Amino acid sequence: QVQLVESGGGLVQAGGSLRLSCAASARSFSGVIMGWFRQAPGKERQFLARIRWSDGSPYYDDSVNGRFTLSRDNAKNTVYLQMNRLKVEDTAVYYCAARYREYGPYMHWGQGTQVTVSS
Repeated sequence: QVQLVESGGGLVQAGGSLRLSCAASARSFSGVIMGWFRQAPGKERQFLARIRWSDGSPYYDDSVNGRFTLSRDNAKNTVYLQMNRLKVEDTAVYYCAARYREYGPYMHWGQGTQVTVSS
């Protein structure tokens, strides 16, 4: 079982930056894949990026590649999503999620954090 708590959302102007945090608690992080998603009003949940806990290797969706960066702090059991050059269309609720398999559905979800980008 993994418990996830996101933080760091807020209001920012277009072109600005935010860093989201996902603090995780679990018996073991062996094999854990941490992902970030977002959901805008009236839209489906969108995958953004994921990071493999064991080696920190990231993968990004094309929609955010080059603007968003994943990192993790093993000592704090926290994954970060640095978001730069934000756009109005990045406005959404952002969620982190976890799974214990290399592939497959994410089984554990945080409560989400709101990101609003103003023009």
